[in-house]
Amino acid sequence: MTPKISIITIAYNSERTIEQTIKSVISQSYPHKEYIIVDGLSTDNTLNLVNSYAHQIDCIISEADNGISDAFNKGIAKATGDLIVLINSDDELLPEALQIVADTWDGQSDIWSGDYTAWNEKTGQTFTICPSLDFPNPPYFRRAVHQGRFITKRLYERIGLYDESIRYPMDLEFLMRAYSNGATFQYTPQSVAKFRLGGATNDNVFKKKHDYTYMVLKHGGTWLQAQCFFCFLVITQTLKRITDLFCADIIRTIRYKEKHT
Repeated sequence: MTPKISIITIAYNSERTIEQTIKSVISQSYPHKEYIIVDGLSTDNTLNLVNSYAHQIDCIISEADNGISDAFNKGIAKATGDLIVLINSDDELLPEALQIVADTWDGQSDIWSGDYTAWNEKTGQTFTICPSLDFPNPPYFRRAVHQGRFITKRLYERIGLYDESIRYPMDLEFLMRAYSNGATFQYTPQSVAKFRLGGATNDNVFKKKHDYTYMVLKHGGTWLQAQCFFCFLVITQTLKRITDLFCADIIRTIRYKEKHT
């Protein structure tokens, strides 16, 4: 298989990290790729950095958006690849990641999933994380991080793009929708991307209550299931914040040991 792979980077005021992201994409030796950057009208030096690599970027969009989901959807609408991956402006593709995907994708599965590396920028510690491959409702203990997911264009066309009414866990909702619509998942145990710990995923969980309860209800869950899932998130995020103060890297090493068999 020689699939065309579209890489989409969304950015807003990302001058500190976006150049590393761009370099990780344009340095991929795999030839059948396109690179799309969607900037939300950054007010810092982000767009200047992007434009300095314009000759190696296939499409640059810089305009106001209505949040992360809207920015993702703008990029996907422009993408022409067989597979699409979302690599945000503080993420990186690992060396030869695209070649790994092209060599191992079976050509049929809707979602190719690989491992991804979480990086604690403060301590320098890295953790290899194995992705979840099923997404029931409610999605307890599911890992939905999109950096290791290469999703076919045809799946987006079949089930729709990211829900723009969701501000934070839009990737989790999409994977729930894909799973409930019979999407096929392929897993290859190789790391293909790196992301920094932090960002929107570390925001106060109470800011996300509407998103999480709406998501469970949208997929046919009851009000009680939605509330129980949110309570679960409050408890787990509180425990995570406590352990982050004392032994974050040790806990993550234990937490991310799981591998698919």
